[in-house]
Amino acid sequence: MTTDPADRPDVPEPATTAPARQPGTTGAAADAVFRTALRDTLLLLGALTVLGVGIGWLVAGLPGVWGALIGVGLALVFSGTTVVSMLATSHSSPQKMAAVVMGAWLGKVIVVIVVLALLRDLDFYSKPVLAAVLAAGVLGSAYLDYRAVSRGRVPYVEPSA
Repeated sequence: MTTDPADRPDVPEPATTAPARQPGTTGAAADAVFRTALRDTLLLLGALTVLGVGIGWLVAGLPGVWGALIGVGLALVFSGTTVVSMLATSHSSPQKMAAVVMGAWLGKVIVVIVVLALLRDLDFYSKPVLAAVLAAGVLGSAYLDYRAVSRGRVPYVEPSA
């Protein structure tokens, strides 16, 4: 009698590669976390637009309005690109996801630096209002991303099919 598992039809062959992620498992749970973070960030930036424009108008007039609008736009670029790139690559390999997220981070940093450099010498907007709105948008969206991840129900292991 042999003990080789290949000779016994009732013993399954060992898996040589990890099984592919099935639809409806961890990938869907992670996508739900990313969608929640994106939705909450967009709601925050919408509310920040209304509040920032109103407060900017009261504090600095029309330059305050422009400062608030520019601040919200930069916050959207800075905060939205990471979540969108994670959502777009959630079903890709870890290497591709890391490359896209790092590329998006580099791109958004360059965009923010270039926009701020172009606006540096202009005086049609309020710099304090822009700074306050941008800080509120970035910090608020970072908290919302944290909240979405900490409350998300993503399993550690995937059940076998």
